[in-house]
Amino acid sequence: MISMQASGAAASSAPRAPIAIELSRVSVTFGRGPTATPALSETNLTIPDGEFLALVGPSGCGKSTILKLVSNLIRPTTGVVIVGGREVAAKALRIGMAFQNPTMLPWLTIEQNVMLPLKIVQPFRAEYRQKRKGEFRDKAYALLAQVGLKDFGKKYPWQLSGGMLQRANLCRALIHEPRMLLLDEPFGALDQFTKEELWSILQGLWLQHKPTVLLVTHDLREAGFLASRICVMSARPGRILDDSPVDFARPRTIPMTFEPDFVALNQRLRDLIVNARSNATATVEA
Repeated sequence: MISMQASGAAASSAPRAPIAIELSRVSVTFGRGPTATPALSETNLTIPDGEFLALVGPSGCGKSTILKLVSNLIRPTTGVVIVGGREVAAKALRIGMAFQNPTMLPWLTIEQNVMLPLKIVQPFRAEYRQKRKGEFRDKAYALLAQVGLKDFGKKYPWQLSGGMLQRANLCRALIHEPRMLLLDEPFGALDQFTKEELWSILQGLWLQHKPTVLLVTHDLREAGFLASRICVMSARPGRILDDSPVDFARPRTIPMTFEPDFVALNQRLRDLIVNARSNATATVEA
C-alpha cells in the first residue's frame, strides 16, 4: 500500500497558501454567430501558490484553453481570470512554459537556448546586459546538472535525443525563476521509459523550486505521479467535473504507480472521463 501525506486536522491547521491562479465563472467562445464554438462554460478553478495541479479530460474539452487564459494569450468571453492576485491582463508575470515540442533554436547551443529567457525577462535582461553572463551560465549549468545534461551544454539541438531536448526545455522554463510553470503535454511525444524518467526529473525540480504548476495531460498515470491535485473536465464546452487531492507521499517512485491505491485512482479518473465522453455523445445524438 502506498503511504499517504499528512491530512485531516494536521493539514487543516497549516496556514493557507495565497491563491496563484483563479478562474471565476469563465466562459470562452471562439468565433461568432452560427459558427461560434464554445470552449469553456462557467468554469471555476482555484490553485494555491506552490501547488502542482493536473488537468485531464476528453480531447477538445478546453484544457489548453485554460493555459492560454492564464498566460494571457487569449481573453475570456465572460468571467474573470486572476493570476498572482491581479486580473491577468493587468501586469505581466514571470511564467515558464513547456510544450510537447521543445522548439529549441537550432543555431544556438543547449546552454544558449536554456539562457534565452534571461536575455528577455526582467530583471534578468538588464543584468544580462551588465555583463553577468558568467553568473547566469553557472545558473544554467546547475539546472542542466540536475537533469543529467551537464556535459551537453555546448552541443546543438540536433545532436540530442527528444528526451534530452525536453530535459533542456524544462531547464529553460525554470531558468528565470518563474512563479508559475505551465505545461501542455510536455512528454506526449516520448516513449514510455523516457516519459517515466522525465516524470521523476520534473518532480525533483518542483520539490526543489516549488513553482505553481498547471499541467495539461492525457496520461492519467502521469497526472497521478506528478500532481498534488487533479481536476477532471467535461467534454466541450469544458467545466470542472471533479476536483480531487492526490495524497501519495513524496518523492513518488515509478513502482508506486503499480500499487493498488494508485491503480484505483487511475481507474476512477478513467471512469469519469469515459462518462463525460458518453454524456457528450448522447447530447449530440439527442
